[in-house]
Amino acid sequence: MGEIFFPLLLLLAIAAVILREGFVLTLVYLLVGTYALGRWWSQRALKAVRFTRRFQRRAFLYEQVPVQLEIANARWLPVVWLQLTERLPIELITPNSFRCAVTLGPYGRARFAYTLYANKRGYYDIGPLVLRSGDLVGLSDEIIYEGHAEYLTVYPKIIPLMSVPLPSRSPLGTLRHTQPIFEDPARVRSKRDYVAGDSLRRIDWKATAATGRLQVKQFEPSMALETAIVLNLNSDEYDHRTHYDVTELAIVIAASLANWIVAQRQSIGLYVNGADPIGTAGAAQGLPPRKGRAQLTHLLDVLARIRTITATPLIQLLQREMPHLPWGTTLILITGAVDDELFSAIFRARQSGLDVMLVLVGRVTAIAAIRQRAQRFGIPLYEFTYERDLDVWRH
Repeated sequence: MGEIFFPLLLLLAIAAVILREGFVLTLVYLLVGTYALGRWWSQRALKAVRFTRRFQRRAFLYEQVPVQLEIANARWLPVVWLQLTERLPIELITPNSFRCAVTLGPYGRARFAYTLYANKRGYYDIGPLVLRSGDLVGLSDEIIYEGHAEYLTVYPKIIPLMSVPLPSRSPLGTLRHTQPIFEDPARVRSKRDYVAGDSLRRIDWKATAATGRLQVKQFEPSMALETAIVLNLNSDEYDHRTHYDVTELAIVIAASLANWIVAQRQSIGLYVNGADPIGTAGAAQGLPPRKGRAQLTHLLDVLARIRTITATPLIQLLQREMPHLPWGTTLILITGAVDDELFSAIFRARQSGLDVMLVLVGRVTAIAAIRQRAQRFGIPLYEFTYERDLDVWRH
C-alpha cells in the first residue's frame, strides 16, 4: 500500500483544489496525519526494541545447541507488529533461518527458542537478526533494523586415545620412564637405609626419626613430554580430489593427540598453516607449548576455525618455528606428503635437540620408500587412511 499512497494523496489534493470540497481536503489532512504519525510511531518503537541470545558458545561435534532469543520493548510505546528473521548457517539447521512475528506492548517481552545441530566442525555466524516493523495500516514503507551476529565454535571430533608412544629426551616430567638416570624429585617411590655416598638432600628426616636409622628417598624415573603438533593444511600438498576428507582426518588426529597429551598433564602446542577467520591477516597464529585445560581449549578453538587453503608450505612453517622451540620438544608432523626437503628438515630438527614423529594421512605416494627411509633413520612413522586406523592408539 505504501507504493500507491503518494500518488493517491496527490490525486486527492488535486481533487480538493479543483472541487473545493471540504470533505476531500479533510481526507487529505487525515491521510497525511495518519502517515506521519504511523511513521514516527514505528521508527520510535523499533529503536526501543532490544534483543539477546543465550546459547553456549562452544560445542562438541553432534551436540544439540539450544538457543534462547528474547525480544524486549524498552519504552512505553507499543510495537504494533514486528517481524523477526534470524539468519543461520545451513550446516547447523534446515531451513537456514528462524522467522516469527510478534506484537510488543509497553515494556513488553517475548521469548523464542530454536535448536542448532553441531553436525560439522567450524566457526559459524549466528545471525544477524533482522527486525522489520511499520505502521498499523501499512501506509509507510517497512523499517528494517539489522542486529549484531554472534558466533558458535564447533570442535572437531575427538577420538579417545589410550597410549601414544611419543619420543622424548627431556629428564623431568610426570610420565614414568624406564631409564633410571632420569629421576623426578617430586615423585617419591620408596625409602631405604642410608649408604655411604648418598646425598644428604635425599634424607627423609621423618622416616629417620620413626625408624631410628637414616632413611633416604628413592624417586620414580620420569620424563617430560613437551610436544608441538605441526599440522599441514596447505592444499597444494594434498591430492585435490581427496584433500577435504584427508585434511579433516588430519584435524581429527591433531585434536585427539592434543586431548590425550593434556590428559597426561603435559605441555602441548600447535602450529598450522591454514586460514583462521579471526587470526592476524587471516592466518592461524602458533600456540607455543603450554600445560592445562585452558591451552587445550585454545588449541581446539583454532582447530575448529581453521580452513584448508593454498598457504605457506610445511617446510617453511618448520623453518620458521623450529628455532623457537626448546631443546627436547617432541614434534608431531601431520601431513599428507613427504619429500627429500622435508626429511632434511627432520634431520636438522633432530640435530638441534628435537624429537620428531611423522604422521601421514591419506594415501601417500611412494609410501614404501618413505617407510623404509624413516625406519633407517629411526623416525617413528604412523600412517592413517581412515579414522578407524587410530585404533592402534586406542588399546
